[in-house]
Amino acid sequence: MADNDNKTSIRSNSSVLLDGPSRAPARAMLKAVGFTDEDLSKPLIAVAHTWIEIMPCNAHLRDLAAHVKRGIRAAGATPIEFNTIAVCDGISMGTAGMRASLISREVIADSIELTVRGHLFDGVVAMSGCDKTIPATVMALQRLDLPSLMIYGGSIQPGRFGDQQVSIQDVFEAVGAHSAGKMKLEDLKRLEDVACPGVGACGGQFTANTMATATELLGISPMGSNSIPATDPKKPESAFQAGRLVVDLLKRNIRPSRIITRKALENAIAAVAMTGGSTNAVLHLLAIAHEAGIALDIDDFDRISSRTPLLADLKPGGRFLATDMYKAGGIPLIAKRLKEAGLLHENEMTVTGRTIGVEAEAARETAGQEVVRSIGKPIKETGGLVILKGNIAPEGCVVKVAGHERMTHRGPARVFDCEDDAFKAVSKQQIKAGDVVVIRYEGPKGAPGMPEMLGVTAALSGQGLGESVGLLTDGRFSGATHGLMAGHVAPEAAVGGPIAAVRDGDVITFDIAKRRLDVDLTDAEIKTRLKNWKAPEPHYKSGVMAKYAQSVSSSSRGAVTN
Repeated sequence: MADNDNKTSIRSNSSVLLDGPSRAPARAMLKAVGFTDEDLSKPLIAVAHTWIEIMPCNAHLRDLAAHVKRGIRAAGATPIEFNTIAVCDGISMGTAGMRASLISREVIADSIELTVRGHLFDGVVAMSGCDKTIPATVMALQRLDLPSLMIYGGSIQPGRFGDQQVSIQDVFEAVGAHSAGKMKLEDLKRLEDVACPGVGACGGQFTANTMATATELLGISPMGSNSIPATDPKKPESAFQAGRLVVDLLKRNIRPSRIITRKALENAIAAVAMTGGSTNAVLHLLAIAHEAGIALDIDDFDRISSRTPLLADLKPGGRFLATDMYKAGGIPLIAKRLKEAGLLHENEMTVTGRTIGVEAEAARETAGQEVVRSIGKPIKETGGLVILKGNIAPEGCVVKVAGHERMTHRGPARVFDCEDDAFKAVSKQQIKAGDVVVIRYEGPKGAPGMPEMLGVTAALSGQGLGESVGLLTDGRFSGATHGLMAGHVAPEAAVGGPIAAVRDGDVITFDIAKRRLDVDLTDAEIKTRLKNWKAPEPHYKSGVMAKYAQSVSSSSRGAVTN
C-alpha cells in the first residue's frame, strides 16, 4: 500500500488528468498517439526543448531528447516531448529580425509554462541551445516550480581557417576587414564556409556559453553537463542521466524554489565575472531573479564582479574557445576556483542532490591547461562586468572589461537613431579613431526587443578601430562583442532617457574606475533639450512586437514583461 501511495503522490498532477472513468476521453486521445495504459499509469515528465531547423545551436535537440526520454523511461516514468520557437541571433543580426530575439525569451518561457500547465505534467526536463533559450527555459521552470532541471545542448566545435581555430566572431569581424579593404572577398567566403562546422552554440564565452556556465553555478543544471560540447560522444549519456535525474527529483520533491536562491544567483554572477562572460547575463539573471521573487539589483553585478578575479582566458577577449574550456576541466573548474577564492556560497543545493561546494570539490583540472588561471595569477584582479552610471545612464549601463581594454575614453559623439544607420557609416569608413558612436532607439521598447549590435561592433574591430573608439547604446551587445562598449543604457531613448538628448559633437567620457558615463552637458541643458523631444512612432502597432513594447520594463530591471 505504501508503494501505491508514493506512486500517487509523485503523480499528483497527472492523476488528475488521467485517473478514473471521467478521464476516459483524455486517455483515449493519448492512446491515439501511441501511449498505453501502462505509460499513463506512470508519472508524466515533459521533455521541453527549443529544437528548430534554422540554426546549429538547437538543430540537434530533438536527437538529444531521445536520450533524455530513454533515461526517464529507465527511471520508471513516461516522457512526453514538445518543442517551442527560437530565434537565431547570428542569422538575424543586423536586420529587423533581430528585434525578435529578446522577445523570444518571453515567448519561449510562456509557451513552456502553458504546455506544462495545460497538460498537468509531474516534472520537466527543459533543453536549451542558444542564448535566449537558456534563461527562457529556466524562467519557465521557476514559474511552474515542479521537480525539474535544464540541460544545454552544448557548444559547437571550432572551425579551421588555415592553421587557426575560428568561430562565428571571426566571420563578423571579417566583414569589417573586407569593408576596409583588409580581406579579399574570396577569403571571406572561405572563412564563411568553415567557421561553423556542425551543430552546437557559438563557441566562445559568448551569451550561450556564459548562461550555460551561470545555470550550472545556479544549480538548476547538473554540474559538468553543460560544458560537454554538442558533438562530444559523452553528450548522449549526459542526456540519459538527466532523464533519470528528473525522476529522482520528483521522488524527493526537490523543486526550483529550493535551488534558485539569492546566494545561488550570486554564485552565477561570480562565475560570469570570473569567465569574462557576456553582458547579456545581466539582463537574464535579473529576469531569473524576478521570476523567483528574489531582490537583485543591477548594482549587485558590479559589487560581485569587483571582488571576483578574471581567470578564464576565453574569447571574445581571450585566446580559447568553449571546447578548450571543456578539455581543461569544464564549468566545474570555475566552481572550484570560486571555492578556492572564498567566493562560492558552498551550501547551495543543486539538482544533483549535492551542494555546489561538494560539486566544486569534485572538479578535475587537466594538468598543464592554460585556459583557466590559478587564483594567484589572474588575467585581471577584478571580473569582467562593470556597471556605469552618469548623466547619460542614470539607471545604469553595462560594460564588459575582460582584460586589456582602456579604462578611460573621451571623444565626440557620432549619433545614430538606429543600428542600420550606424552600420552604414562604419561600412563607409566614416567613423574615426577617438569617436564615440551612440546608437539609440534600440532599447526594449524602442526597437522593440533591444537588438544586439554585433554587426557594428565587429565591423569596427575588423577595421582596426576596436581599441580607439567608444560605443554606447540602449540596445544590447552580443557576447562576441569586445572593446569599450556600453550597452543597456537606461532609461532608453524611446521613453525620453537622457541618451535621447545627445547630439553630434557632444563630448562623452567613459571612466571605468569611477564607474561613470557622462556627456559634457549640465542637467539643465539636458532638461532643456528634452523639453522639445517627442517619442517616435512605434515600428509595430499590432501583434507580438507591439504587445511586448507596451509591457516590457527597463533593461535595468531585466526587460521583463510581468
